[in-house]
Amino acid sequence: MPTAIIADDEYLQRDELRRQLGSLWPELAIVAQCDDGSAALDAIKRYQPDIAFLDIRMPDLSGLDVARASNGLCQVVFVSAYNAHALEAFHVAAIDYLLKPLMQDRLQHCIDRLQLKLKDKIKSSNLILMMEEFEKRLRHSTPKEQIRWISVSTGKAIQILTIDEILFFESDTRYTRVVTASCEGLIRTSIKELQAGLDPEQFWQINRGILVNMNAIARASRDEFGAIKVELKEHRDQLKVSQTYAWRFKAD
Repeated sequence: MPTAIIADDEYLQRDELRRQLGSLWPELAIVAQCDDGSAALDAIKRYQPDIAFLDIRMPDLSGLDVARASNGLCQVVFVSAYNAHALEAFHVAAIDYLLKPLMQDRLQHCIDRLQLKLKDKIKSSNLILMMEEFEKRLRHSTPKEQIRWISVSTGKAIQILTIDEILFFESDTRYTRVVTASCEGLIRTSIKELQAGLDPEQFWQINRGILVNMNAIARASRDEFGAIKVELKEHRDQLKVSQTYAWRFKAD
C-alpha cells in the first residue's frame, strides 16, 4: 500500500487535500499530517513515506527546505498558492507543482504520474531482490559445485549466461563486469568468490581483478615496456597481465 504525508500550516487546506486524495486514490494511506516544516521532515524520516505533499510557505522550514533536507527519501509534490517557486521546485526534483485551490483533474494527473513512478520503483526493487537471491546462491556454492551459469544485470533486465560463453570477468571495488562476445552486464560477486566455483583450468586469473576464459584467448604479446597484454578472439578489449601471473604466458 503506498503511503504519504501532507504538510500545510492551514488545517482546512490539509483536510481538503486529504479528502480529495481519499476520493481519487483510496489505496493511498496518509500516515501523517503536519503543520510546519520541521514536523514534516521528522515525519519523512520516521515513516519513510512514498510521497510527501508539501506546502511551500510553512513555519520553521519551507517546503523547499524540507525537500532538500529529505534528499530523495520520497517523491515530492509541492502544493502552493503561489507559482513563483516552480523553478526552484524543479531543482529539488519535485515530481509536480500543484496550485491552490486544487482542481480535481489536475490532481488526478499528478496521481497518475505518481503511480507510474511507484510502479517503476517496485520493478527496480524486485530486480534487485532477484539479483541478490541469485548471488546468494552463487556465494553459497561449494568448490565441488562448479558454476554453470551466471545471472547478470543488463540495464533493466536480467540475462542468464552460460559459463562457456563468458570471455572474461573484470572486477572493481563494487561490481564485477561479465563480458561475452555479444553483450556484457554486472554482478556483485567478487573475483575471489567466482574462483571458488569456476574451473581453474578454464578461467585463468591474469591480474588481481580479471579472470579470463583461456578458450577465448587469441594471443599474448609484450608492449615496448615489456608488459604482457592478452588479445581475445571475439572482443576488442586487451587485458593486462600482472607480473604475478606472467608465468602463464612464457614459451616452453
